[in-house]
Amino acid sequence: MERLNEHYRIWLEEPSLDEETRHELQNMTKEGIEDAFRKDLAFGTGGMRGIVGAGTNRLNRYTVRKAVAGYADFLMDRDEMASKKGVVIAYDNRNKSSAFAETALGVLAEKGIKAYVFSDIRPTPLLSFTVRHLSAAGGIMVTASHNPPEYNGVKMYDETGCQLVPALADEVIGRVEAIANPFAIKEMEKSEAKEQGLFEPLGENLDEAYLEAVKDLSFRPGEEKRIKLVFSPLHGTGREIIPRVLEESGFDVEAVEEQLVPDPAFKTVESPNPENEAAFALAKKLGEKTHADLLVATDPDGDRLGLMCLHEGEYVFLTGNQTGAMFIDYMLSAMEEKGTLPEKGIVFNTVVTSEFGAAIAKAHGMEVESTLTGFKFIGEKMRHLEEAGKTFVMGYEESYGYVLKDITRDKDGVQATLLAAEMANHWKLRGKTLIDYLEELYDRYGYYRDRLLNLKLEGLQGEKHIRRIMETFRSYEPKSLLGRRLLAKEDYLEGIRRSEAGKERLPHPSSDVVKFIFAKDLWFVLRPSGTEPKLKIYLNVKGDTKEEADGLLDKMEEEISAIVESAKTNDTEGASL
Repeated sequence: MERLNEHYRIWLEEPSLDEETRHELQNMTKEGIEDAFRKDLAFGTGGMRGIVGAGTNRLNRYTVRKAVAGYADFLMDRDEMASKKGVVIAYDNRNKSSAFAETALGVLAEKGIKAYVFSDIRPTPLLSFTVRHLSAAGGIMVTASHNPPEYNGVKMYDETGCQLVPALADEVIGRVEAIANPFAIKEMEKSEAKEQGLFEPLGENLDEAYLEAVKDLSFRPGEEKRIKLVFSPLHGTGREIIPRVLEESGFDVEAVEEQLVPDPAFKTVESPNPENEAAFALAKKLGEKTHADLLVATDPDGDRLGLMCLHEGEYVFLTGNQTGAMFIDYMLSAMEEKGTLPEKGIVFNTVVTSEFGAAIAKAHGMEVESTLTGFKFIGEKMRHLEEAGKTFVMGYEESYGYVLKDITRDKDGVQATLLAAEMANHWKLRGKTLIDYLEELYDRYGYYRDRLLNLKLEGLQGEKHIRRIMETFRSYEPKSLLGRRLLAKEDYLEGIRRSEAGKERLPHPSSDVVKFIFAKDLWFVLRPSGTEPKLKIYLNVKGDTKEEADGLLDKMEEEISAIVESAKTNDTEGASL
């Protein structure tokens, strides 16, 4: 507690502290001080994300300063031309996003690095595109993606528009940690930065360049457009760019007006996350009124896509794995029809993505490679394909992120929305829905089902629970699960895969992930979230029928949950698979 009080006192007595932060500190409770100062907000592998507020464990002007200063030092050491090439900055609709973007601009300018800053909210994929389009040294996106309203963050990008991978992030972290006093970091005023040629506002010309590149993503461009869509940006950055790309591509789209408002409180939804069916409540209401065939929602920074499809009079929610599998089959089938299927095509997914899409890709003759969770790993793989003589087909993850054309090196909800509209339209012209299409794929490849368990474990006690659970599964050696024998156990922190063939090293950076793989495409993964106080448990099964697959999934959840509950109390005796 002595350390907490010392850090609290330093902040409170800092002469340069802004009055808003000082007032917040003065009104903090004992519990508030403990949580706000118990540690420094971590700069992770993609950047920094946390609850907005005063303190070392919060996202605020001073912690953002520190992160950007370390990133700026990294860029200048990495590229002697970084100051001239500049850094692209974009931001979303969240609380203090524009202010944090201005802080980033000020810190970069003070260090002599030019900043290209969008004049209004923009989606993450546009930031990724613009970095390469302008040949910039890097990029900064101010966003907390689909996290709750109290969060915000800053994500750092390299010169290819890819989030920093661990090796590069470690270099930044070293420079960030070397900064002892965030209050000593200077910010240049925007007006002065502009006078010195260190600030250039960005506008619609970049939107135009990006949209032209996106609209070129069409596999059956000549087909008549009959589909009706409802779109919601969930109060976020897709509010203008996505309706525009759909309309200019000939689609009939109506937006959820209440959710076009860039509200940082996200008042119309419990969670601004298209991975949750509840986020579609207003879209469903409008869809029923307009008889829409497809409901589309993107998260606040426009990089994730969620879908609901009208089928037999009801709207059916699609998982990220299901959408990804249909995307793969639709694209590859269209290529086959036109004779443009690449000889050495490759699809990227992650270690927590269902085998459903991989089975489809392989059936079409494509190579499939899995990366660690996080789109930065897919982006990193994309940049090396040309020298390897391979052709990029698609990258995706179960958490509703897709990139379909190598114009961005991050998830792209704009590209994905356009492809979803074209795919649904194609099947409507043939008297089918996406659910009909999905069932055809299940009949062909087997019933793959998946489920994500999100265990919210907050505070110090929550951190202890997560550690205990991960330790329990790291030491666990099951022989089988639900009658299917264990084929392999992969510990990504240790970097080792243990299987029937023996022990081998995993080709991935170290990460706090454990995966158990059983016969007949049954597996589960445990992974603490890198952005929220959660433990994520991914369950995947394959059955001959939907009923068999759903039954397996329910039984697996029951078995895993029992071990998790035992681990929380450190009483793992008797727990078994």
